[in-house]
Amino acid sequence: MTPQRNKAMHHFQYKNGELFCENLKIRDIAEQVGTPFYLYSKKTLIQNYLDFDAAFNEVAHLICYSLKANPNLSLLKVLVDLGSGADVVSGGELYKALHAGVAPQKIVFAGVGKTEDEIRYGLSENILMFNVESMAELDKINEIARSMNKVAPIALRLNPAIDPQTRPYYATGFEGAKFGISITSAFDTYLKAQSLDNIEIMGIHVHIGSQITKIQPFTESISKVIELYQKLKMCGINLRYIDIGGGFGISYNDEKVPSPKQFANAVIPILKECNSIVIVEPGRIIVGNAGILVTKILYVKEVGAKNFIVCDAGMNDLIRPFLYQAFHQILPVVIKEGKKIVADVVGPVCESGDFLGKNREIIGPMPGDLLAIMTVGAYGFTMSSNYNSRTRVPELIVDKDKFFVARKRETYEDLLRGEI
Repeated sequence: MTPQRNKAMHHFQYKNGELFCENLKIRDIAEQVGTPFYLYSKKTLIQNYLDFDAAFNEVAHLICYSLKANPNLSLLKVLVDLGSGADVVSGGELYKALHAGVAPQKIVFAGVGKTEDEIRYGLSENILMFNVESMAELDKINEIARSMNKVAPIALRLNPAIDPQTRPYYATGFEGAKFGISITSAFDTYLKAQSLDNIEIMGIHVHIGSQITKIQPFTESISKVIELYQKLKMCGINLRYIDIGGGFGISYNDEKVPSPKQFANAVIPILKECNSIVIVEPGRIIVGNAGILVTKILYVKEVGAKNFIVCDAGMNDLIRPFLYQAFHQILPVVIKEGKKIVADVVGPVCESGDFLGKNREIIGPMPGDLLAIMTVGAYGFTMSSNYNSRTRVPELIVDKDKFFVARKRETYEDLLRGEI
């Protein structure tokens, strides 16, 4: 199936030359809270979730939102109210998911390096299952479950050894990756798991990477999962769940990306070969285009033939452009007339890699103008830091014609917290 342009809409739109989030002028929000700040559209978040959920209606399924994309409690609460479960990869994410109201029986715990404390935590909360990534981890979970007089529910994470056709640092399902159990040894690992007294085999898991914009890697990996599923069934190992992971790509710059429905239409015929409940772990595709980063221009600077637009948001607020050479559209909050220049949009951090965008066309930039960095709802604030002892920015949520503070702006005093 050829990817089409993903028409997934967001609710950041221009009206009379002003950028709005739902029914609010972003300029008015900036005047009240200052810059920089992350801003989320509740309506976009809900629409994205419902579209994704509906895409898998043909099969019994459970959506486990991937907290790593954005673990903000207020956003989580919106998704919980829609029925979402959670995919967590740390004790901290498990804590936040439970705090937001996710039912334990809708939580899957993944991650290649679960600690003993994290395993105990998951067992004590009676989560749905652990996605196990090695034989050593399987033995450790069995040992801990025995000491707690519990039976641990598990799935094995399969590494299908395929090319997910995404950027190298986004890929997880290729041969030689640290993630999962080799497809060549997975069957024997299941037999070992079956022999352990404190292990209950619940399913199988596969997750091949992130920001995958082609359908073929998903169909290829899931086909390998079903092949193993059938082999296990012949040996009396029946899997209640098939967890196909996440990694569904979105459009950052008008790229051709499959819609949730196109993803689902491609994989559901394969999944129908078995009778299991399908678990899906979307993250970026739910929250990515629901968020923007609003920043203010501090200076416009010329260095020889090169132009720089220096903003008050930097790489500590949004590290994706530096870390992944990721592209994010940069739009004016207020459209104006003036001379168009080509410039690097940079921040105040003392690093040459501190940029939000390179060689961007901006019309008449002036100090005090506001810019919106688009599609940063996923892997934006969650990857931010206090580098250069910069305080982390607030997170705000717009609901129709009102906005709410979902996370306060840090203060200088917050920088001292925990230090002795």
